[in-house]
Amino acid sequence: MSERVRLGQADSGEQPWRAWGPYLAERAWGTVREDYSEHGTAWDYFPHDHARSRAYRWNEDGMGGLCDDRQTFAFALALWNGRDPILKERMFGLGGDGGNHGEDAKDYWWYQDSTPTHSWMRWRYHYPQAPFPYDELVRVNGQRSREQGEYELVDTGIFDDDRFWAVTVDYAKASPTDVCIAITVSNRGPDPAVLHVLPTLWFRNTWAWGLPNREVPSMTGVPGRLAGRHRSLGHLTLDGQGAPTALMCDNETNSQRLWGLPGRSPYPKDGINDHLIHRSPTVNPAGTGTKGALHYRLWMGSGETRTIRLRLTRSDQQLPPADLGDGWAEVVRARQAEAGEFFDEMLPAAATAAEKDVARQAVAGLMWGKQFYHFDVKQWLHGDPGTSPPPPGRRYGRNNGWWHMNSFDVISMPDPWEYPWYAAWDLAFHCVSIARVDPGFAKSQLLLLLREWYMHPNGQIPAYEWSFSDVNPPVHAWAALQVFKIDGGRDFDFLSRVMHKLLLNFTWWVNRKDVGGNNVFEGGFLGLDNVGPFDRSAALPVAGVLEQSDGTGWMAMYALNLLDMAILLALHDRAYEDMATKFLEHFTYIAEAAYQQGLWDEEDSFFYDVLRLPDGHKVPLKARSIVGLLPLAATTRLTSETLNRLPEINARVRWMLHHRGEFGDVISARRLGGADRRQQRLLSMVGQDQLLRILARLLDPEEFLSPYGLRTLSRAHLEKPFTVSLGGSDFTVGYEPAESTSGLFGGNSNWRGPVWMPVNYLLVQALREFAEFYGDDLKAEYPTGAQHKAGLAEIADDLSRRLIGLFVPDGTGRRPIYGATALFQDHPDWKDLVVFPEYFNGDDGAGLGAWHQTGWTALVVDLIFNLRRG
Repeated sequence: MSERVRLGQADSGEQPWRAWGPYLAERAWGTVREDYSEHGTAWDYFPHDHARSRAYRWNEDGMGGLCDDRQTFAFALALWNGRDPILKERMFGLGGDGGNHGEDAKDYWWYQDSTPTHSWMRWRYHYPQAPFPYDELVRVNGQRSREQGEYELVDTGIFDDDRFWAVTVDYAKASPTDVCIAITVSNRGPDPAVLHVLPTLWFRNTWAWGLPNREVPSMTGVPGRLAGRHRSLGHLTLDGQGAPTALMCDNETNSQRLWGLPGRSPYPKDGINDHLIHRSPTVNPAGTGTKGALHYRLWMGSGETRTIRLRLTRSDQQLPPADLGDGWAEVVRARQAEAGEFFDEMLPAAATAAEKDVARQAVAGLMWGKQFYHFDVKQWLHGDPGTSPPPPGRRYGRNNGWWHMNSFDVISMPDPWEYPWYAAWDLAFHCVSIARVDPGFAKSQLLLLLREWYMHPNGQIPAYEWSFSDVNPPVHAWAALQVFKIDGGRDFDFLSRVMHKLLLNFTWWVNRKDVGGNNVFEGGFLGLDNVGPFDRSAALPVAGVLEQSDGTGWMAMYALNLLDMAILLALHDRAYEDMATKFLEHFTYIAEAAYQQGLWDEEDSFFYDVLRLPDGHKVPLKARSIVGLLPLAATTRLTSETLNRLPEINARVRWMLHHRGEFGDVISARRLGGADRRQQRLLSMVGQDQLLRILARLLDPEEFLSPYGLRTLSRAHLEKPFTVSLGGSDFTVGYEPAESTSGLFGGNSNWRGPVWMPVNYLLVQALREFAEFYGDDLKAEYPTGAQHKAGLAEIADDLSRRLIGLFVPDGTGRRPIYGATALFQDHPDWKDLVVFPEYFNGDDGAGLGAWHQTGWTALVVDLIFNLRRG
């Protein structure tokens, strides 16, 4: 298959098929990297209003764009409907203080397709024909409280009567550095209308910061062609169909507009914008610069569709005009067909057509979510030679302890707008689904964050750029094992490289996040934002230590992941057997401590966080949440094959059971199990009795079980919120199925009731592990109260179907993710375009949070694989 050949060539270094891709962010403004303010107010320091006029320092942004893996150049789409106050060069949205539920994009676009090598890609955008309501969106959202829903673009009525442009951009690679581009525009409105289409090419500004050896590249524009030259890149040419006007300016800040000061160029970054909209003399009449656009003015009748052909090529010498005829058409046809062949072979044959469509669009989101990420923290802390020094407080503020970090890589991001930066635990989940189509890239991503220019010298894995020191759950080892297995279980070099670095990280956890040295763990918010009654990452309301069930569960899982990793490696190299016994014992210490230190509540049959006061008194925080379910994920099996081939582990298990009888609760007795019905042992934080008691709550529709997966907080807290009194104040957690009404940590997301894909995925996987051990001998009432018992594998399958059901049309043709929005549910131009939201309403499944957070929500791909595995 052609795409698999390209992947092999990319992995071997034979052909750089990944060198160009959709690595251009859709938002660079409002990010930490561009923030040089005194107090870290990123959204205010570099707002959307500055983005068209101000050259970025660390990366570029644009719509539906393409760039090289060093972002030497960038290509993207710009549009103007003849009525907007500015060109549509980037997506609009509200910052953390502007949206009533946090940052929120206010445009509609979709990632429809992409192969792993980006040999074929498709992007779709719906652009209103009426003036874009920038001010209205800001004003109305600013007036709304957290108790009200977000005011979205569709709520303005701007799409009434189908008055919008449907814009699709297709990319097809003829070679790694020769790309055929099709921009297809359709007038969906009832009247003739005009649309200005401006495919735009520019060089990232690396020369204005006063660093040595930074030569200014050049670009020349003539009708139908932009021709650039760069010292390291060579010649870069964009050829366009017909003879569109070439508009040229410089990728330089318009200092006059922003601050009333002279700038570096009379034709600055927003020169094309001002020339087109205000007829200003701000494009270079000489036809040169560092940014250019080919200007197409399309007057189109109602229902009319047109396609613009383009070709972007790099070469060592100036090329003649590119083939935009039959050769172009053949490349596009072939790459689209090859993409279809690739996904037809890759996706499970037993999956339904709707499931395959969802999986393909989810993969597209993952591929489009790969972004060029440049951030030299030391340089950022101290400033550039050619600019004013940062304020003194910078050296003592955000990320000042991460001076060693120097990122210059393509990284999988949660999404290119709401989260145009990597998040460590998000990335681990991304890699599981990425491994289904591109295991080489998945493995490289997991290794990347463990490299010495990312991992802190003390062993901590960086969380995300808003605070690299925040603590994400330790899921890297788990993800590495999943990727290893998906890839065929042969790459022991990858596994050993990962394990060596994770030993440092595990030690960091043990030394830094077990304050009492008692094998129960803290960690703060641990990615779960406002799940507790108070901010778990801030100072506690009273003196004491918060011992966390999720932190302890994560660490027990981490120990088992490293045990599994060591066993796999020990089967090939006995030197790892000692490591396996070490993590076997460490798991038992953690699991047993959870009971000894009071995290398990026998009366409630649940794990809770516990506040340990200085006098030794313990206050359980009895909110039934995902915090108390995560210990279920700390589960694995030791097979007879493993115990026979690694006698030292077998001997250690026997010794512990004989001399440390208390560990019998977490090391099961032997039993026949698995597909081969061989003897095995279960290692788990919960025994059979605790498992069944937890499942009674987990599978109860009045608690955790929703029609679309598992809620993150028991619905029982709707009528009975949990309240604790500490230090003279009351702190409360109540069930909230949708957006958060709290400004607590992570107020733009909510773990108090909605369905979140990553923890659902882990719990489904845990049920499958229990099913492998217990088989049909253990059944649970499903749902609780239904007087029907089901095996654990059957329950895992049904939970998978519920989660997949968020995206596929139901019996009425409606997708739960789109809630009650009729336009998205019923309109033929909208209903088959799928987004992958950050999380989902715990009652009706409607998509919430970051709408393009394909990242970990793309775990639906792996759920489809596992459900349709037969």
